[in-house]
Amino acid sequence: MTRTIKGFGPVALAALLAIGATGCENMNHQQQRALSGGAIGAAGGAVVGAMTGAPLAGAVIGGAGGAAIGGLTH
Repeated sequence: MTRTIKGFGPVALAALLAIGATGCENMNHQQQRALSGGAIGAAGGAVVGAMTGAPLAGAVIGGAGGAAIGGLTH
């Protein structure tokens, strides 16, 4: 059984397009690493969370951890 949130697809697509339109060219290297680390961590956390039944919690925890580690690396 899968659960879907009605109308979530268009909202997610609009958010993705807005993020892509803003770009990262005005960010310094540390900010770019934090952003990419957060995105990778959120994706990985969502996958692990989906296996345990809590994809949103996994995405939040993974995103926070990924952003922190990305921002702290050189």
